[in-house]
Amino acid sequence: MEIIDKKGNQDLMNRAKTLFLCSKMTPIGLYGHVFKWTDGLTEKDCIACFNSTDMESEVLKALLVAKIPTILFVMNRFTDVNNIQIEQALKENRMLIVTLRRNEPKGKGFTPRLRNEYVLSLCQHVVCGYINKNGSVFPLLAGRKDVVNLIDESEYSMVAEPVVRHERWTVAQDKILLRMFYNDMGIHAIHKQLQKTYAAIYARFHSITQAEELLKGREFEDYVLSMFNLQKDDKLILQEWQGDKSYGMINPENNSNPDFVFRYGQKEFAVECKWREKLNHDLSKDLFPSRRIENYTHFSKVRHIPVTIILGVGGEPCYPELLYKIPLEKIVYITSGKQSIVDYLYSLQSFNVSMFLRKEEIPK
Repeated sequence: MEIIDKKGNQDLMNRAKTLFLCSKMTPIGLYGHVFKWTDGLTEKDCIACFNSTDMESEVLKALLVAKIPTILFVMNRFTDVNNIQIEQALKENRMLIVTLRRNEPKGKGFTPRLRNEYVLSLCQHVVCGYINKNGSVFPLLAGRKDVVNLIDESEYSMVAEPVVRHERWTVAQDKILLRMFYNDMGIHAIHKQLQKTYAAIYARFHSITQAEELLKGREFEDYVLSMFNLQKDDKLILQEWQGDKSYGMINPENNSNPDFVFRYGQKEFAVECKWREKLNHDLSKDLFPSRRIENYTHFSKVRHIPVTIILGVGGEPCYPELLYKIPLEKIVYITSGKQSIVDYLYSLQSFNVSMFLRKEEIPK
């Protein structure tokens, strides 16, 4: 592991540093106990942290809002370039972003473990939030005397935030939540402002906001719809439009259906929309995983409806550089290498409905 870039106040590297560590999937009921520690920090402290899990991300935000000197370690490149709190911390000279790159040959260990080992070697103290004894962090800390555990396993049930269901949100509270959310202030600052449980705030995030990838997907769906000229063709009806709704980890079955189902006269056809900034070398992993194609194939057979994949690549979701129109039955040719995806490039500015009504012969 090696440092390839530093941005911000490099003098922070010369200070005594405390590394915050936690395991993945930290129960949200334990967030409050961790934030008691961040609330006790002062400008005399210097905290090193990562930003690769939900808990780490929220601790980072809490540190920045409280104006605690912070060193953020990232791998390969820093991506959160539009974060308001990070911009302000860099401007006020109280933050350093250190970019790392793996220089060990592959096969010598998982990158997160190598990263953790390297950063541990740079820090004088370690503070741990939730640590899963079966995870990768726990063995790294064995035998170290400079480790403080904020949460002992025997205390989990006592320190956990009580579960409160069906908390009512007013319009005024939603406005505050959104303003603080888009100012990157984090769940802890919102908790102190609104006096809501962390679980309730987290659930509300997901109820009234959408991840960037979902927004890009919706933007591309709008673009595809505009290609059909629905307002000009009275015979063409948009019957179904999947919303990809979920509640926590619960997803309805029809989320796996194609995005659109159209009816043209007595015939129906379905369209699945996908946009990517660029195409990966292995299309079967990103675009056409077998489980997803099986879902579309099952849908097509049960509903007796042909399915077409509309793929946008490059540019913006609202105006892609390249557009591909791929019948579902032809995907097996592409993923097997018998055909190139380039064969399905589409160059016109609108769709002819008849090209979606033909069901291609399934390759053998």
